[in-house]
Amino acid sequence: MRYVSTRGAAPVLGFTDALLAGLATDGGLYVPEVWPSMPERVPGSTYAERAAQIIQLFVGDDLPASTVLRLCNEAYGTFAHQSVVPLVQLDHHHFVMELFHGPTLAFKDVALQLVGRLFDEVLRARGQRVTIVGATSGDTGSAAIDGVKNCANVDIVILYPYGRTSDVQRKQMTTVHSPNVRVVAVDGTFDDCQDMVKAMFNDTEFRDRMGLSAVNSINWARVMAQVVYYAVATDLLGGPIDVCVPSGNFGNVFAGWIAQRMGAPIEQLIVASNANDILTRFFNHNDMSAAPVEPSLSPSMDIQVSSNFERFLYYSLGRDPARVREVMAQFKATGAYTFAHFDRGTFSSSRCTDGEIEGIIRRVYREHGYIVDPHTACGFKELNPDRVSVVLSTAHPAKFPDAIKAATGVDSTHPALEALKSRPVVKHRLKATPAAIRAFIEQHADRKSTRLNSSHVALSRMPSSA
Repeated sequence: MRYVSTRGAAPVLGFTDALLAGLATDGGLYVPEVWPSMPERVPGSTYAERAAQIIQLFVGDDLPASTVLRLCNEAYGTFAHQSVVPLVQLDHHHFVMELFHGPTLAFKDVALQLVGRLFDEVLRARGQRVTIVGATSGDTGSAAIDGVKNCANVDIVILYPYGRTSDVQRKQMTTVHSPNVRVVAVDGTFDDCQDMVKAMFNDTEFRDRMGLSAVNSINWARVMAQVVYYAVATDLLGGPIDVCVPSGNFGNVFAGWIAQRMGAPIEQLIVASNANDILTRFFNHNDMSAAPVEPSLSPSMDIQVSSNFERFLYYSLGRDPARVREVMAQFKATGAYTFAHFDRGTFSSSRCTDGEIEGIIRRVYREHGYIVDPHTACGFKELNPDRVSVVLSTAHPAKFPDAIKAATGVDSTHPALEALKSRPVVKHRLKATPAAIRAFIEQHADRKSTRLNSSHVALSRMPSSA
């Protein structure tokens, strides 16, 4: 399996090189040259075994099947539920897939428990070390930290917007006391954090010197691992089904689109936005224009620049890197791009205000005795009562106790979160400037070790469009 950049001017890489590179050197995102076909599930297989079967298609010959299976068994052995991502039936047509049974109680664990192990496996074999830099709007940071906190070959620096995550999310990030972990509160929005991460990756000298890599959703391996639970949903329910996905950075729902391309019987993918509704405006009106980020009850979705959307654009624009570069350059320069015509395919989208989120939490609890967190609530707005639909539940409700209490009167708790209250916090606070972040990384993450030099990776295999 070979990977190309959405912008067409970066080296063509194998899986492990794409894993370590994160962002392509031309500023694009790595995607597979071809989509494999979805394999038939082996009867009686576990979630880890199904994951290894699907993931091997994207890994190719870079890692042996025995290694991939071992890493999947280790990753999903950290989940509290035997099914890893259990499917809960609410009524005749509607189901919830709970993606929050991992160590940090959010769907990001499904990918990052595996990705952290993939990093350590590949780096150990190569005798290399990387510095992972990531931006988070809430859950990615804690899941990334938990995924790599015990990795011998990884340093990690996570940026989050000061005052714009929940108390629980912030505690989960800032109470980890591993020597390879640094957490930075940035005076800005998530989009500011994300912009600075991308700027550092686009600074070739700094990127190579520091051995930068990424585990947030710009890294292909994150999306790859998320494809699995869409396959599992259709394994259990057959098809066709609709899937409703709370969406901010577009990686989760894009994984569903990949599963669909591979042959999973998914009919509709419903993109559920909160008040930060750039995705809804795009799918409903072809309008890709950023607006100021509004703090909300669902902070992990408080995003206006959805990184993974570039991957979808690449395929939707006929795999034309020049066209992608044009769109992304104009969007970066003006904050907007309007398409005269755009086929949204099987996507639809909806927008949920905070008032609607609270009402949906209350309604789902009243009708089904089931509590959903504010992000998952957005997925219930556009459910078709006559179609088999799965809502992806992206976080445990106990991560948002105030919203749950206000909507239902219930105190939502979890033992792992209660334990955080007594742990000391370690964090840093910086201005939202690239210079401040670069200086911090150089000071705190420049450990004495062999660095990954991305400019030396597979340079002989350039795409024909480069």
